[in-house]
Amino acid sequence: MIAFDDFTVDDQRAPIADYADILKVDLQATTEEQRIELVNRYGPWRCRLLAEKVETREQFADAKKAGFVYFQGYFFRRPELMQAKEVPANRLNYMRLLQAISQPELNVRDLETLIKHEASVCYRLLRIRNEVHSIRHAITMLGERGVRRWIRLVATLTVGENTPSELVNTAMTRARFCELLAGRVRHGESDLFLMGLLSMIDAILEMPMVSILENVPVDHETKAVLLGGGGKLQPIYQLMLARESGDWQRTAENSQKLGLGESEVAEAYWQAMQWVRQLSSV
Repeated sequence: MIAFDDFTVDDQRAPIADYADILKVDLQATTEEQRIELVNRYGPWRCRLLAEKVETREQFADAKKAGFVYFQGYFFRRPELMQAKEVPANRLNYMRLLQAISQPELNVRDLETLIKHEASVCYRLLRIRNEVHSIRHAITMLGERGVRRWIRLVATLTVGENTPSELVNTAMTRARFCELLAGRVRHGESDLFLMGLLSMIDAILEMPMVSILENVPVDHETKAVLLGGGGKLQPIYQLMLARESGDWQRTAENSQKLGLGESEVAEAYWQAMQWVRQLSSV
């Protein structure tokens, strides 16, 4: 694919713009009127418009309303956070479900109790197979691996309701990318899927990370890296961020630290994006 960076209304590349798949427009270097003109001139059939340097929720909403279909910027990396006293009760239940299925040993009794306290999960679980007689029966039929994956998906998508889909997609891509690397890097007992997923949970819940982790206990290494500290998971976390932002030098450096080839990192990230696209199309 071909993308033109920093495209403007009077851009010298306009005569060959039809050869581009994506036109990247800097929100900080253009006016609202110019952006609307670009969308009207080139989108949606000629090119796909990407808004870059999206720094606030308002800018994201305005760009989306104007007709941009792709977005980049600080907002998606470290979005502005709303101050809240506690995690909303219904979302806290989903967070506890995620934490429960990330334990090395699955406690079926505790998991059954958590599911029973969340009606939507309970309903969905009872519908996954014909002739399911109880929550425990459904868990048994799915198997340990199946129930872990199923709850991850249901809980994540539900927690992300009423949230910009780009944030949820980013969180899921990070989670799947880390999960794909789990068998190739040393990470102790930490759940790399959960680490990647929780890396965006402050933005999804619009709360400070420290407040969320007070309510949802995770292992020490995961908590440390999510709060900006070091530890065993830091190289994996930094690789995730570098690959996501297209920082190839840092991607190479962190890949080397982890003993990974750049090609297998690229392949894992591609697979993660494809996985999220498939989920989004269901």
